Amino acid sequence: MAISAEPRVALYFDFDNIVISRYDQLHGDSAYRKDTSRGKAPAAGTQTAKKLAEATVDIDAVLDFAATFGTIAIARAYADWSTPINASYRGQLIDRAVDLVQLFPLSATKNGADIRLAVDAVEDMFRIDDLSHIVIVAGDSDYVALAQKAKRLGRYVVGIGVAGGTSRALTAACDEYADYDTLLATDAAVGDDEVAAPAPSTGRGRRGDTSGTEPDTEAAAEPAAEPLAEPVAEPAPSRRRRASTRKPTEAGSDVSIDTKFADETKGAATTGPSSRALQFVAPVEPAPADDAATGSPRNPGRLLLKALELMRAKNDEEWQSSSAVKNQMMRMDPTFQERRLGFASFTDFLKSRGGVVELDEAGRGRVRIRPKKD
Repeated sequence: MAISAEPRVALYFDFDNIVISRYDQLHGDSAYRKDTSRGKAPAAGTQTAKKLAEATVDIDAVLDFAATFGTIAIARAYADWSTPINASYRGQLIDRAVDLVQLFPLSATKNGADIRLAVDAVEDMFRIDDLSHIVIVAGDSDYVALAQKAKRLGRYVVGIGVAGGTSRALTAACDEYADYDTLLATDAAVGDDEVAAPAPSTGRGRRGDTSGTEPDTEAAAEPAAEPLAEPVAEPAPSRRRRASTRKPTEAGSDVSIDTKFADETKGAATTGPSSRALQFVAPVEPAPADDAATGSPRNPGRLLLKALELMRAKNDEEWQSSSAVKNQMMRMDPTFQERRLGFASFTDFLKSRGGVVELDEAGRGRVRIRPKKD
């Protein structure tokens, strides 16, 4: 069997452990067990629902960091996915090709994730010879034996946990340990870079071959002219539709209903808001909407900045090779293709992002890039 030169990563996610640790970190020790119920989701708008939203775990931040070590060959998340809180993460995990391992609770406080995860990890290391990195996303001291065993088998062990919820023995057993808050800080740095110069990327993306400042002023003027033409034909029908839908509906309704839902709600107009709408807390619902709008799981500009930030944090170098950056972007989002965005090469794509990155083409056929400094 051919051995790939690319490092191969196996990622094991004790999901209950990291979710509970993050919640307790923000809201106090044992707050998760006091505030939540395994079989019932908190109603929307309650204090517990707000706390859960604040403690939402960023799956992309964890997976993107793991991808800096190599190709993610195995990614599994262990939890009881029948519980409403865990179920709210299923879509995001599935979109990132993470296998969900169902674990029904063996007792009131234990679901056996640590034993199942450790058994699977050891089996994978013996079965797949070219696994070079083992990433354990958990903070429980029960994983110390797994980390030690993986190191004895020649694997590089990386731990990811929440500050205050990770055992010191586990961090000592790993070759490298990353704090979850540090991963979020990388995302925050990417956000700062995006805010620094949003205009150049959007203007050049639509008018790539036009020159200088005049296209930008034209682009700004054209959208202003379009809304003046549209209201001439459309305002009257839209107003008539709204007036016609209000007449047959009840005057005491306190919720505005769109015309496309009017037929569906005729029989239930007097029952008030549906209880099903409050059944699940889904902090990652906005993600699918972005996918449908852009046709790509990740925004290319943000993907580029995220790859640069992760590589800079890993190797502590200011300038990064463009080939290495593209490789990192492909690990994070295999659907990325500069040609689909209208660029003949990756270098052309980088030049279109001149508002947020700087290029160095002085080398012999090598292109280096770095985030643009203010």
